[in-house]
Amino acid sequence: MHQVLKLVVQRIALGLLLLWAVSLLIFLGTEALPGDVAQAILGQSATPEALANLRESLGLNRSPIERYFSWLGGILTGDFGTALTNGQDIGQAIGQRLGNTLFLAACAAVISVPLAILLGLVAARYNGRWPDKVISGVTLSTISLPEFVAAYFVIFLLTQVIPIFQPVAMVFPGMSFWDRLNAVALPVIVLVLVVLAHMMRMTRAAILNVMQSAYIETAELKGLSPMRVIWRHAFPNAIAPIVSVVVLNLAYLVVGVVVVEVVFSYNALGQYLVDHVAKRDLPVVQAVGLIFAAVYIGLNILADVIAIVANPRLRHPK
Repeated sequence: MHQVLKLVVQRIALGLLLLWAVSLLIFLGTEALPGDVAQAILGQSATPEALANLRESLGLNRSPIERYFSWLGGILTGDFGTALTNGQDIGQAIGQRLGNTLFLAACAAVISVPLAILLGLVAARYNGRWPDKVISGVTLSTISLPEFVAAYFVIFLLTQVIPIFQPVAMVFPGMSFWDRLNAVALPVIVLVLVVLAHMMRMTRAAILNVMQSAYIETAELKGLSPMRVIWRHAFPNAIAPIVSVVVLNLAYLVVGVVVVEVVFSYNALGQYLVDHVAKRDLPVVQAVGLIFAAVYIGLNILADVIAIVANPRLRHPK
């Protein structure tokens, strides 16, 4: 147990160090963008005096090191600053949209995770036979499509050929749960198609790897049915790599949905980021980028911790 705790603490410490490094890269990357923020806000007709006053009020005359530590200190205290383009509190705006992003990710996860595991178990059960080939072929075809291609195909199919959904995922405060589900149906379908194959293939590979063990052969010799052997004996011992890949795909569902949100005009963090990149609103870009990085790194740490805890050689050292 001491060894497990040590490894978990190391993973968390490395994750925090990586998050700090990412915050530095985000700040330096946005600082290196061409153009003048004050000029972008006031326009080309602004006078030099107005530009100088705005730079002073925004703190742009301070050194990059001062601005970085001021920004980082604000983030650590929950102050994300204000948007340059509209003066809105960034933390409040992010809070409103983060809920939409998490709702979309949760809906996609509730469908894709059980479905991927079930298809992986079926593919492993019929390894090399037609069910395995059909499942593998279909899922690999869906993951091969770029997200925007899959999105436009789903829009065409389910709004034009079979008109049962609206092409725009409009959500707003006060919507009922079922109305929100109906609004996000199309982006959820696209996200399920994108992440399904990876989780299914990992489940299949992990099960087939465990099926080569001696205790599986013993279970088969006892006369247990193939599906019972997989479910009762192979699956519990293959859970560690399966959980790891599921968690990594959950991270993608939160931070990798920018293209899907833009295609469906879904009012969430990805759309918010793209809108303010176009306006060169650096505080918003920095804040959203750091939140995406924190979620991705945090879920990767969770995947590492689960893999460590699930390793019996670490939990029960000789």
